[in-house]
Amino acid sequence: MRLFLKFFLLFSVFIGFAQDVTPISPSVKIDSLYREDQFYFGFTLNTLQHKPAGLTQNTFSPGFSTGFLRDMPINKSRTVAIAPGIGFSYNSFNQNIAITGSNQSPIYAIIGSQTTYSKNRFEQFLVEIPIEFRWRSSTYESYKFWRMYSGFKLGYLLYDRSVYQDGLGKTIITNNNNFNKFQYGAYISAGYNTINVYAYYGLNSLFKSAKIGNESLKINSLNVGIMFYIL
Repeated sequence: MRLFLKFFLLFSVFIGFAQDVTPISPSVKIDSLYREDQFYFGFTLNTLQHKPAGLTQNTFSPGFSTGFLRDMPINKSRTVAIAPGIGFSYNSFNQNIAITGSNQSPIYAIIGSQTTYSKNRFEQFLVEIPIEFRWRSSTYESYKFWRMYSGFKLGYLLYDRSVYQDGLGKTIITNNNNFNKFQYGAYISAGYNTINVYAYYGLNSLFKSAKIGNESLKINSLNVGIMFYIL
């Protein structure tokens, strides 16, 4: 009987204590002052514009870019923003301008249709500073939204390399002084959620002093592809 009374009293105390404890549900903290700071990754196909007579691109010319953008909203609903950033890009151009000679004195010539060659391209690696104007339909409760970003970016050429190979051998030229060290252009990116279509147009020439015969090479690039934004 005593054991039963002790058990009853202990059980009563436990029930009373349990009734006084209010269950704690985890609260979700929503940040209404959110930013769309983002890492970006892009893949493009590169084409040359303002080509001299005879210049062709008969194979794909790929490009890749990556970097980070700092979002700075400028309206109350935070759907409009300015975003400066920093990034890197690699661009390859397969075409039929043979760059031969030496690093100090490169020679440029259009490869004739009768000439057989196995490889001919030039490639560039740049550090870039983009700044873009952003519009998006985002809210602080949703990370899936429509966006349209347009911007301008300035690139500095860190490294370049051209390769020409035919039956007589291979010519490799690096850090060609005829390339423009500073390259700049405008771009636009638009889409929904993570994947977006992207286009970049270079506003200055890739070359600053190269010539084919007496004609200056004043070609710029148009790069079209897809862009991924990741928070």
